[in-house]
Amino acid sequence: MIKAVIFDLDGTLARFNIDYKTVRVEVKSFLVREGIPASILSTRESIFEMLKKAEIFFKNNERRSSIKELRKKALMIAEKYELEAAKKTSLIPGVKETLNTLKNMKLRLGLFTVNSRISVDYMLKRFNLTKFFEAIASRDDVENVKPNIEHLRMVLKALNVNPSETIVVGDGVSDMKCSNELNAIAVGLPTGLSSPKELINAGANYLITSITDLPTLIREINILKS
Repeated sequence: MIKAVIFDLDGTLARFNIDYKTVRVEVKSFLVREGIPASILSTRESIFEMLKKAEIFFKNNERRSSIKELRKKALMIAEKYELEAAKKTSLIPGVKETLNTLKNMKLRLGLFTVNSRISVDYMLKRFNLTKFFEAIASRDDVENVKPNIEHLRMVLKALNVNPSETIVVGDGVSDMKCSNELNAIAVGLPTGLSSPKELINAGANYLITSITDLPTLIREINILKS
């Protein structure tokens, strides 16, 4: 039986409104100023992929600069935009009603997101959602963010549930990939950047068109499992 549901945040519970293109451009410019060759960086990559390349460059060139300090400054750039977006974003319709229903179904709820802890806490308090979640893992809480399984595994451990008893809901390829790798049940919600086809190719076991479809899906899965 399903015992827990773990959610992504942007694009899944709240509207996807962070200007990631601008964030990536600014982070790339910062890394170039710090001595990382522009030729190995691309604004088509996530800031985490760019930081990984910067770390490899430092190691290969025996740079003394601290990659931890570089990462901290780069993520502070992203955090500025995330906080700005958190002040302007709105919840996806049906989120509060769905979370209430899931709680009434005695399900444990968790959250994992690549956003900073400060922006996550701000958004949850703004919409009075903090009470729903027993475990939260932001990018500040892990060494490696999703699609690395470390990110999802932290929430599973905090909730004390097995992956096979857990549904992971997200709008992104990375949500589906780490869920699939740990053998959790991946549910794709195509409300963000990823298309239904991309979510399925990344390992989605189910697709829902609205967050409000989730309780019904869980009941149907439990019937199949019984």
